Amino acid sequence: MSTLTDIRVESATVEVVGHRLDHPLVLSNGVVTELPEITARVTVSDGCSSAEGYGAANLSDAWAWPDPALTSGAKHEAMVDYARGLAGTIGDRVGGPAHPLELGLRLHDSFLAETAHRAPVLARAICASAFDAAIHDAAGQLTARSAFSFYDDDAQVPSADELFPTGAVEAVRTVLRAPHAQLPGWWLIAPGDDLPAAVDRASSCGMTQFKIKLAGSDPAGDADRVAAIHDAVSSRGAAVRLSVDTNEGSASPAAVLEFLDRLATIRPAAQDALGYLEQPTPRDSLSRHSWHEVGQRTPVLVDEALSSMDDLVTAGETGWSGFAVKTCKGHSFALVVAAWAAQHDMVVSVQDLTNIGRSAIHSYLLAAHLPSINGIELNSPQYLPGANEPWLPRLAGLFRPTEGAHRLDPSGVVGLGSRL
Repeated sequence: MSTLTDIRVESATVEVVGHRLDHPLVLSNGVVTELPEITARVTVSDGCSSAEGYGAANLSDAWAWPDPALTSGAKHEAMVDYARGLAGTIGDRVGGPAHPLELGLRLHDSFLAETAHRAPVLARAICASAFDAAIHDAAGQLTARSAFSFYDDDAQVPSADELFPTGAVEAVRTVLRAPHAQLPGWWLIAPGDDLPAAVDRASSCGMTQFKIKLAGSDPAGDADRVAAIHDAVSSRGAAVRLSVDTNEGSASPAAVLEFLDRLATIRPAAQDALGYLEQPTPRDSLSRHSWHEVGQRTPVLVDEALSSMDDLVTAGETGWSGFAVKTCKGHSFALVVAAWAAQHDMVVSVQDLTNIGRSAIHSYLLAAHLPSINGIELNSPQYLPGANEPWLPRLAGLFRPTEGAHRLDPSGVVGLGSRL
């Protein structure tokens, strides 16, 4: 009788569709106006039967490849070429039959080992994530089960077992929870956004959680902006919750403390409403600073600086509070990160990369099964509503949030939900 450890990847293909945002998304390190979406289709077998699965990812170069020397178009082209290369080499990358988690981690390790490739590690991670998701989706189709039930039975996962005293599968099984059919959402406010208009749009969806993008270069000015956003929302009687993301724009933990000090001085209620901070300093500074003092005041989470198992250990040693988990870094890696965080008293949030359609369904299901501190961040209803039209009105609960929440019933979902 075949088991999950008999899963073998047979073949893969990739398709590309371009999308234009309804309005630009401004980050501290670039502006997003267009997003190519890749969809990977992977065929797996267990030696007796075969099945296809799908995974998708948006190629956000401003986040993954913030190199001003290259145009966005040139980076998109390079990432698409890399994804096509993955489709042609995936069998060699993932090797022989294994548990889907092991297959995904082998794929992850394969792109980490490429030191000479033009695209940086996060750009490669995005491309590979679509295939990792498709492997799990296909394995679910083959076995007629949710990809989150793959951890009910013990199995060896050599790529991650040494991280956990009782092995990776049991660690993942321990961190997974009974899935939620409703999760609180977030509304994103970026630099330059018209504040009254943004709050009006958020209020129409009942949103009271706001992710605030800041430049990071002016701590005092950033604190003033957060205070203004807090005032604009709370004036409507809402109990507001905030998070702040400078996308690596802050100079140091000292600058973050300056921001927190000023915010606490000018608007204590806004400081109290601040749930967590995301990746304040550059991605290459993971081991350079101590975050213990910041973390004692507000949870501070690793995002862009997290790409390998070694980064987990470094983050723990340097005082980070936890990790921003994203499906675009790989489903397998996300599960291992969440399991490792739980065993080391660290937290996770489930963050977005303007996920649409299949990738948004995947991201919701991940958040529904993990003990995240934020619910689910899903920005495509703000920036790419048209790209979600093929899933409407059937999945309106997910793509047209109301009363501040996204809704999707995980019961009966097979694989990672691509068939939805």
